[in-house]
Amino acid sequence: MVNVVDEKVNQVVDSGKRDSDPPGFELPLLLFAGFRSIIDRLHAELAEQGHPDVRPAYGFALQAIGLGGATASEIGRRLGVSKQAAGKTVDKLAQLGYVERADDPADARRKVVRLTGRGIDSLRRSAAIFEELREDWVGALGADRVRALETDLRTMAPADGFRLDVAGWFGA
Repeated sequence: MVNVVDEKVNQVVDSGKRDSDPPGFELPLLLFAGFRSIIDRLHAELAEQGHPDVRPAYGFALQAIGLGGATASEIGRRLGVSKQAAGKTVDKLAQLGYVERADDPADARRKVVRLTGRGIDSLRRSAAIFEELREDWVGALGADRVRALETDLRTMAPADGFRLDVAGWFGA
């Protein structure tokens, strides 16, 4: 049997919560949940498009390597991890066929990590999928709200822009 008094009390408490600002801890959790939902959908789509082994950390590493290539030290700095941690990620990416190591033409003692055709393909597909995911948000929220959200986030984000050191920042 439903207790009508308890039900009314719950409705009042719930409606009171909706009228006030949510607790401060909700904002970072909601931002992370939005980020996570986009990244999870990206990787599900990448898997369907022939890249089932790409993980979020690999995407950041591929971006850190870039089209011009990078040394393990440079990759580590860009990702906010040690040279050794970057080297392990590069080893895995090389094993999966996304990168290759080559002699540095400027310094024979150094190796440069370069994207392979497979690595470039995964980045191109990721860019296209991100466009589709943004369009999903536009469909759900409207173009004006999505643009306003992006503008607001740019306002609140650090001026130095987008950083790739998410995995290192999380302690991975």
